[in-house]
Amino acid sequence: MRNRFVVQEHHASRLHFDFRLELEGVLKSWAIPKGPSMNPAEKRLAVEVEDHPLEYISFEGIIPAGNYGAGAVVIWDAGEFELLEMTTKKISFVLHGRRLRGGFVLSRLKPRGKGTAQDWLLIKKNDEYANRKWQIELALTDKRKKQLEERIPPCETS
Repeated sequence: MRNRFVVQEHHASRLHFDFRLELEGVLKSWAIPKGPSMNPAEKRLAVEVEDHPLEYISFEGIIPAGNYGAGAVVIWDAGEFELLEMTTKKISFVLHGRRLRGGFVLSRLKPRGKGTAQDWLLIKKNDEYANRKWQIELALTDKRKKQLEERIPPCETS
């Protein structure tokens, strides 16, 4: 069975990438500080965050200052995925995106303590799509940011 996925490049207080898988009627979500990688040797920290509604899969725009996550959000990659395995400790899947392709696994780390976000590792499987020379390229250009800013009406301040 194929479901959708999206990776949103999020220029908030710190640049990170929001990795979202359509599972169980919502977008299961992780914040990846360094972004995903096609290099199997690079295990990327993926901090589990709250589930998001399915409508968020196509979100691009500017989250206004003063709001949680304020900053520019653009779709960095999107496509479909095949779920291979899902347990409480591991999610294994195959991505069919523009940038991310092939097998990946999200592997859960030991909890840091009560009330803290759950840490996972996003790991690229060593398959025909693996690229040991992988370098992430940002999608938000000055031109794209200007387009996003022009689409959104200015926020009123009180």
